[in-house]
Amino acid sequence: MEEKFEPRVVDGDTTVCSVVVPLYNEQEVIGETYKRLTAVMEGEGILYEIVMVNDGSRDDTEQLARAICAVDRRVKLINFARNFGHQTAITAGMDAAGGQCVVVIDADLQDPPEVIPEMLEKWRAGYDVVYGKRISREGESFFKKFTARTFYRTLNKMTDVDIPVDTGDFRLIDRKVKEALLEVREHNRYVRGIVSWLGFRQTPVEFERQKRFAGTTKYPLKKMLKLAKDAILSFSFKPLKLATGFGIFLTAASIIYLIVALILGLCGVLGQTGLLFAVLCIGLLVQGITLILMGVQNEYLARMFDETRNRPLYLIRDRVNFSDQD
Repeated sequence: MEEKFEPRVVDGDTTVCSVVVPLYNEQEVIGETYKRLTAVMEGEGILYEIVMVNDGSRDDTEQLARAICAVDRRVKLINFARNFGHQTAITAGMDAAGGQCVVVIDADLQDPPEVIPEMLEKWRAGYDVVYGKRISREGESFFKKFTARTFYRTLNKMTDVDIPVDTGDFRLIDRKVKEALLEVREHNRYVRGIVSWLGFRQTPVEFERQKRFAGTTKYPLKKMLKLAKDAILSFSFKPLKLATGFGIFLTAASIIYLIVALILGLCGVLGQTGLLFAVLCIGLLVQGITLILMGVQNEYLARMFDETRNRPLYLIRDRVNFSDQD
């Protein structure tokens, strides 16, 4: 049963919705993305803006984005000084967004802009966060679907934060949620997890995820693994607890095995060479596991050090179509 809230009063004299679009080497899709977003937002009959964030693209994305800005002042562009990453690009777009609500959508059109009106309807009804929930994933390999499904469910079991499964960054958030989110300036960001952690009144909108319109994915396996690591280490201490538990188990098992090996050696079942080999294997196993556990701890320590340096999340080279620019 859907919750009922007091309908949200929308101020039609100000920008109602800011659409944040992170860009990284999206020259094949940026024109179609602008076309479909514009059609959807104009159909809503509201004041809106599109905030594109160029995350250090190396192709013609910036030139194409500038051309769009030249003919449509509702489109704004932020150019990073270098590539800072997808999650940081989303954050920069939210920093600059002036709307009463903010929609985040990728440029690849896998998340269809045509879902935005339904998100706006839920927002007007009183919800603070409306997240897109995928009921299917067209054009993706079995491996990607399987790993994504496994990751989301594993993450939920490892954290105390209820992060909805089968969701990405495609969502609408109210201005007050955006302002709360911008108070969280951690560097290794997992935006969808932070939004869940913030709370507020949240609800899903289901949709069928489409195959990429053109170009190649900007989330290869390496980036997917980093995002998964950021998600787990940012919202769970269970890896440290598992490391402690596994260390205790391994120590106990090694002692028992060593005692058994000694007894067998004294009984003549194991020769001197066999006994030495058993002890050596145990030593190597313990050392290997120790290095793995130290690696887990070092990941947390590295993140703590990263936060203490207090560097800015991103650096902007220039901005286009912002009223406060020189």
